[in-house]
Amino acid sequence: MEEHNPFSDTTSFKRSKHNVRQEITAVGEDKPLFPGASSSYTEKLKFLGGDVYDPIPVYRVMNKMGSIIDPSQDPGLDQAFVEKMYKSMTKLNAMDKIMYESQRQGRISFYMTSYGEEGTHIGSAAALDDKDIIYGQYREGGVLLWRDFPLEKMMNQCYGNNEDAGKGRQMPVHYGSKEHSFAAISSPLATQMPHAAGAAFALKRAGLDICTVCYFGDGAASEGDAHAALNFAATLDAPCIFFCRNNGYAISTPTSEQYRGDGIACRGPAYGITSIRVDGNDVFAVYNATKSAREIAVTESKPVLIEAMTYRIGHHSTSDDSSAYRSVDEVKYWDKEDHPIGRLRNYMLSKDWWDVDREKAWMVEVKKEVMQKFQAAEKLKKPSPQYMLTDVFDKPSKRLSQQAEELKKHVQQYKEHYPTDKFDEL
Repeated sequence: MEEHNPFSDTTSFKRSKHNVRQEITAVGEDKPLFPGASSSYTEKLKFLGGDVYDPIPVYRVMNKMGSIIDPSQDPGLDQAFVEKMYKSMTKLNAMDKIMYESQRQGRISFYMTSYGEEGTHIGSAAALDDKDIIYGQYREGGVLLWRDFPLEKMMNQCYGNNEDAGKGRQMPVHYGSKEHSFAAISSPLATQMPHAAGAAFALKRAGLDICTVCYFGDGAASEGDAHAALNFAATLDAPCIFFCRNNGYAISTPTSEQYRGDGIACRGPAYGITSIRVDGNDVFAVYNATKSAREIAVTESKPVLIEAMTYRIGHHSTSDDSSAYRSVDEVKYWDKEDHPIGRLRNYMLSKDWWDVDREKAWMVEVKKEVMQKFQAAEKLKKPSPQYMLTDVFDKPSKRLSQQAEELKKHVQQYKEHYPTDKFDEL
């Protein structure tokens, strides 16, 4: 008897959702059966070029003057909601100005502004469920403001005082709040990305109708953790929104030196991830894209990649001087001609939801609020030095207990060399 050949032209195989090879009959078909790809044969020797695809378009709702281009894309948000958007963006901007200057005066050790990127924070945060878990990079303070994270807690964190939830252990702007579903910031780039993918998979297994949202920059997208996170999320069908803030620079490295391909969004399809590119300076476009992405992530249980195109108007941080690698005219254009706050303000003015008098009154009010919280945080003492040795183990080890006692004796013996009056007691 002739032995049946499972690979004859009358039999082929496909892979199910669970990666199980299934036998199907396809008479006359001659298709590759390799498990690594779904494709077809060709007899033409042809390499794909790096620019074989057309650039991904940038989705927008408003033009630079704040006018709705296509009425069908207007999210139809009411006045109170849009006003909260605007006030959150301008409050973030006001806080950035004051805290940046405080660092320059030596009052805090470090700071990072979000000038020019306010639309990416607020547009995305406004479209999420407040229970969605945020994994930020370090420039997402506006997301917390939208979720009503108290301004005084942000100040306490930046000052590392005795009211800081992190007990003074973190660098400034490294916020975190379990109550607001915001995982604590970690400085190393992209470490939050695999965490977000794993947490999303856990949410899926728990049957919860929420997702994780992972913010990262164009520079972080070059890290190995970015690849691992995107691939894990795709293969595990994890409900995670990967939100890339492509602001043109990774510290001093411009995007022209960061990658050769068409930005970050084009990488999504390569991983099998639904992707979109959006105008990050258009808060409504960011809102629409994030809202739709969340719907996909939660209802279809799969990841989505959003690339928000924006511009970092400020220096990377207080440790950076961007005038060394970009022109003043370049920065001035984005600040004056295409700023997310100005665009939304124009929209509100056109709807008679805002005017010059309200603008002046609000700016005075928000500056006063920031200054009050700033001054209150500055007056508080620093946490006790004992916190250097706590919160590692459930019960301190013998060695840690000995170190704590040695620290206490040392400070008492040489207290004239330490500013003990500025710290809580050991």
